[in-house]
Amino acid sequence: MRAEAEGEGDLGMLMVGNVGVNRVRGDCLDFQNIRSIQQMVFQQPGGFEATQKGYFYQRAREQDLRRARRVINGERFHPATRSLWFFRPTGDCPAQWYNQPNTGRYKSHCFFSPTEENCPQI
Repeated sequence: MRAEAEGEGDLGMLMVGNVGVNRVRGDCLDFQNIRSIQQMVFQQPGGFEATQKGYFYQRAREQDLRRARRVINGERFHPATRSLWFFRPTGDCPAQWYNQPNTGRYKSHCFFSPTEENCPQI
């Protein structure tokens, strides 16, 4: 979460965590058969981009572990509550990403959530 969104502050990192947990829980769309955080993070294609940078491999700090526990234990934060995707565009957020609607922006990241019909488990 830190390697993907440290510049977005605590809440931004928690939202990235929501996306990760949703991908594991969802078993839908691009994330079928993803059953663990490790599978989700390293999924190719579609995993976390930060895995390609050395910063990702730094030891987790205690505050990073606390954040991870919060999202694993079910805390959700809008607009990432049901999101499966996020990215940082150079301009405005597009209305859709992977054919799923934009649910909002937090600082630099746009979040996109599947419809209930496409992914009821989230």
